[in-house]
Amino acid sequence: MLHSYLFPISYAFMAFPFAAFLFTLPFMIIQYRKYGYINKVRAFMLYLFLLYVMNAFFLVILPLPSSRHNAALASGALQLIPLNFVNDILRETSVVPSQPSTYLHLLKERAFLQVIFNILLTVPFGMMLRYYFRTGWARVFAFSFLLSLFFEVTQLTGIYGLYDHPYRVFDVDDLIMNTLGGICGYLAAEWLARFLPRIEKLDEHVDLTTKRVTYTRRAIAFLIDSIIWPILASICHYLHIPASFWVATGIYFMLIPWLTDGVTPGKWMVRIRLTKMGERISIAALFKRYALLYWVFFGLNSLLGASLDNLPDISRAFLGIVVFFLNAWFFVHVVIRMFRKDILFYEKLSKTHHVILWKNPTEQAKKESE
Repeated sequence: MLHSYLFPISYAFMAFPFAAFLFTLPFMIIQYRKYGYINKVRAFMLYLFLLYVMNAFFLVILPLPSSRHNAALASGALQLIPLNFVNDILRETSVVPSQPSTYLHLLKERAFLQVIFNILLTVPFGMMLRYYFRTGWARVFAFSFLLSLFFEVTQLTGIYGLYDHPYRVFDVDDLIMNTLGGICGYLAAEWLARFLPRIEKLDEHVDLTTKRVTYTRRAIAFLIDSIIWPILASICHYLHIPASFWVATGIYFMLIPWLTDGVTPGKWMVRIRLTKMGERISIAALFKRYALLYWVFFGLNSLLGASLDNLPDISRAFLGIVVFFLNAWFFVHVVIRMFRKDILFYEKLSKTHHVILWKNPTEQAKKESE
């Protein structure tokens, strides 16, 4: 029976790196938006919770049938009699009530262990809801029930139609035990919290003005902007606006940040903004910064790429070499600056840098002026 539990757990651990990779980007955006930075304790707890949810789900759905066209369950797909597990234990047990020495046999019997498993399955869920999300007992009860219902419906529908028939029984006792497990976790969280940092106090002594804006954070903002601003460039191109690439980048990366005090949609998502020597960013500073980056560096890439087909072979080769060395230099420059935690060339020339955007602009301005 132990092997039947270890099998899905091993699959959950193998799948975890892929799930964590998909989870990381939205996790970082939410953390930056909500707290202004990423706390290691908070990150560890959420990734641990993700690993738990994957283990719980894999334990419920694995092993899968060998074919999508599986046969219907001989005993039926529904068990709607509450506490029917008591009859199962009494029917299968070798325990003799008058002989206490036989009581340990329960620890080896399928029906009893199944009940214990269903309780333990959601204990971490209840603990996490109370400790991390600060959820009250009524919501823990409701969420534990809904989680269990999701598991049971997934089984009853054959993973929502993936299989022809349910391959496990929808058991009302599982709903009861899983919900009980969530409440047990809620109660255990009070004891566990004594040995862990208080979640509500993690940000108590954090000064956002002293935190450096990391290249990871900037890369996320750049990624978001790189999804949005090409839409503006496409509109400019559709309207036959001359030099649409340069017009779109000028509007998006110079005009908009000037009007919004150094914020683009991507920067707003991760709560950072541009400033010049701690003061409001000027249009001149934005022009120096982004004309170098977008109009010279990226603009040259765009111009050369668009012109290659119209030039002789020798000119194409020469321009290809120019583009290659330009990109190679910029890549090496960025890598070196990342490791040194230093600013890039266009930031140094424009005397601009990123700061964390507080939720209270008045308080931020006061703090930065001190």
